[in-house]
Amino acid sequence: MQACQYHSRSGMTNTLCCRPIGKLENCSLQPCQPINPHHLSYNNGSNGSNYPVHISQDRYCTLESSSLSVNYTGHDSPSTVSFSANESSLSQQESMSLCMDPHHSPDTNYGSPITGPRVTEDVNELKHKLKELETVMLGPDLDSLEYFDDTLPSSIASAEIESWRDMMVVIPKGDLKRVLSACAMAVSNGDLLTAQWLISELRQIVSVSGEPVQRLGAYMLEGLVARLSASGSSIYKSLKFQEPASFELLSYMHILYEVCPYFKFGHMSANGAIAEAMKDEERVHIIDFQIGQGSQWIPLILAFAARPGGPPHIRITGIDDFRSIVARGGGLSIVGRRLSKLAEAFKVPFQFHGAAMSGCEVQVKNLGIRPGEALAVNFAFMLQHMPDESVSTENHRDRLLRMVKGLNPKVVTLVEQEFNTNTAAFYPRFLEALDYYTAMFDSIDATLPREHKERINVEQQCLAREVVNIIACEGKERVERHEPLGKWRSRLKMAGFSPYPLSSLVNATIKTLLENYCSKYRVEERDGALYLGWMNRDLVASCAWK
Repeated sequence: MQACQYHSRSGMTNTLCCRPIGKLENCSLQPCQPINPHHLSYNNGSNGSNYPVHISQDRYCTLESSSLSVNYTGHDSPSTVSFSANESSLSQQESMSLCMDPHHSPDTNYGSPITGPRVTEDVNELKHKLKELETVMLGPDLDSLEYFDDTLPSSIASAEIESWRDMMVVIPKGDLKRVLSACAMAVSNGDLLTAQWLISELRQIVSVSGEPVQRLGAYMLEGLVARLSASGSSIYKSLKFQEPASFELLSYMHILYEVCPYFKFGHMSANGAIAEAMKDEERVHIIDFQIGQGSQWIPLILAFAARPGGPPHIRITGIDDFRSIVARGGGLSIVGRRLSKLAEAFKVPFQFHGAAMSGCEVQVKNLGIRPGEALAVNFAFMLQHMPDESVSTENHRDRLLRMVKGLNPKVVTLVEQEFNTNTAAFYPRFLEALDYYTAMFDSIDATLPREHKERINVEQQCLAREVVNIIACEGKERVERHEPLGKWRSRLKMAGFSPYPLSSLVNATIKTLLENYCSKYRVEERDGALYLGWMNRDLVASCAWK
């Protein structure tokens, strides 16, 4: 898919930051081999004070991402950071000059601002200073200051030492979420030294085949590395065009659909609202802004077929996106034929109209509006991908809502993941994603056996790309822009809509559905909307409007 308390702490300031290098424009992104969980190990077996980190194709490509490699050399030379592509590396002098560009992203300086780079010209002097810092970090008694002498840089303040001490307490306890949070804070602050050290620690405790938080940690770590190397957009584009064959992707999506109730919950609640609104109509037109496989409409067609007095004439306009084309292995005609065949078998008058375009391109003329038809519009897991005023002056998110309101629909259904990643700065966005996807990976673990041979592929193809996009990308390249239901309510009301209450029958039907799943799932009705949650975390929200 495509939704605790947070403890944040400023890490070390960027006291050992050298001049920035140029953008990585010559990196060649090549597909990796399919993942073998036995080969993709994050425990590199390092010990003592040496924490080498080498992020490369054969050891780190959890998402088949690219041949881009990021090499962090351990404490023998902890300031050496090199980025290479196609087996060509930066020179040692260039490697020593790397630092996070404070102007790379408006989110980069969340937390402590960067005042500017400091240059250390003498490599030996830098090694000496870092060796002393290592002694403070890894010495047998962090509470003692006898390790310091007059040569220790005055810029290493006591607050920074406390920050390192805190992290040294966290890591032995294996608190992966706190280590991820600390690493994200370091990346946000442009604190390269702290980030590279924490990345080396994270590589040893994350795993695509481990506990739920370890699996999520592997994908979040990939996002952090991509962001740190300023290659997030390139990596996400590469991932987008390296999707598996259509039948494989469809298989993975079907597994997730069956083992977790996210999609079924959204589809059932939306269908219930549409069926209730159209119970007395003879001609019904449904516009689905992201029709995908068209699976949502199969139970609704069957329900209309059984309606007392006979079924209405149904026309469905299905709007497409790129991912759905890949998953189907073809265009919208596949969906049209499938639904038409079903309707014919149950003697339901039916027509299908396809509009092969993204939501940003849709205009009224593409929707095939006809007089005399009762109109229903379905926004299921779709508006989160539309850029709003924070990204584009066109603001397609609100434009679509205003356009639909102008069509005077009888009912509009909205289903979205319940978390906030749209306008949040990088660090709070990271924490929100960590909390949300932790619940989601936990729920998958409870219903899909860990030894299931396709589980890794399901998580990679259906969830991991979202995680990387949320963490590594900014601007127009960040397409995963979720908002909580409170913000959607504001947008819908501003567009002129009013709430359409869901019937008690729909709510009871969905609660019955959940009896087939883990008891930790829950459904709650609040303020006219339905929420599907895992334990105490809301995951999906569904509501209807008119």
